[in-house]
Amino acid sequence: MVAAIYVMWQVIPPYFHNYQFQDSIDETARFSGIDSRITEEDIRQKVLKLAQEYDIPLTAEQINVTRNGSEITISADYIVHVNLPVKPVDLDFHPTTKQKPIM
Repeated sequence: MVAAIYVMWQVIPPYFHNYQFQDSIDETARFSGIDSRITEEDIRQKVLKLAQEYDIPLTAEQINVTRNGSEITISADYIVHVNLPVKPVDLDFHPTTKQKPIM
């Protein structure tokens, strides 16, 4: 029982942070599509800052931002290494969002 609680204690936070990060990049894409003055690099830096807030190991090179008018696509791939006593685990995450203009 103690081992199961320990594993959950180690594994659940990365999933929760990914959920929060996904929600934040959805919001970033939605609001960045409204203002055409915001560049792809501005969006990338905002996403990088969000990743740092949620303790997500992400670099600017791992963040893909594509802007086509008011349509914005943001994606990132990252791995979180979790040290478990018996076997370390790498958790793969692929948050992605695509916001199209409302017509």
